[in-house]
Amino acid sequence: MMKYFDIACNLSSERFDGKRDFVIKHALENNVKKIAIICSSIQEVERIHNLNLRFKDTTCFTIGTHPHYANQFSEKDINELNLLCQKYQPDAIGETGLDFFRNLSSVNEQKFAFQEQIKIAIEFNLPLFLHQRDAHEPFLEILDEYISEIDKGVVHCFTGTKKQLFDYLDRGLWIGLTGWICDHRRNKALRSAIKHIPLDRLMIETDCPYLIPKNLENKIMGNTNLSGYLSHILKDIAELIGKDEEDLSLQIFENSLKFFNQKI
Repeated sequence: MMKYFDIACNLSSERFDGKRDFVIKHALENNVKKIAIICSSIQEVERIHNLNLRFKDTTCFTIGTHPHYANQFSEKDINELNLLCQKYQPDAIGETGLDFFRNLSSVNEQKFAFQEQIKIAIEFNLPLFLHQRDAHEPFLEILDEYISEIDKGVVHCFTGTKKQLFDYLDRGLWIGLTGWICDHRRNKALRSAIKHIPLDRLMIETDCPYLIPKNLENKIMGNTNLSGYLSHILKDIAELIGKDEEDLSLQIFENSLKFFNQKI
């Protein structure tokens, strides 16, 4: 039987307002057994924790500050994040990292927030849920300061080159693939690179409501992506790397349980 674990669902997004019960129901109907609710800022931690309680049997969750919101992360938030981790006991720290594509926060603000969240992940022995866009070298420089102490880390929404992939794998990081992989006309380098990902370090994600696969035909909520579409992503990956679809789904499912320290 096929089993799926969506390692990135932005369930707190306003695009899901009034629709969250349907999102979870649709996911379960499509064999998505577990969903990680991803946090973007300290301000939404309580809301995300409440969603985790509401869908306790299906979800786990992260706590962290996305690089876009690093300008909201100050010295006082280091202690606040520590207290939130003690209070709510998240399953990972993040989404954290560097994003020099949009630069919604300054370089220094992003680096500060990233480093402090790595330290917190180490203190609580939690996995890191990582974001990197147009900042590969600075991202590695910061990681390398702490890599020997980091429990686990996943580079989510990987869209990079073969070289970047090996840079991450050499550091023991895991790789998350989204519906970006399903664009057959573009992403040729990415579609070729994923063949080099060890099967025990591969995970899949929708990043819903964003990044809906371009080749998805039955879009039941317009251009809003859903966790229930995860099987569509896995099907393309299985074809690309030449693996049996059911075997691959079970391997990735087990990987994801292990990464987030979950049990079913």
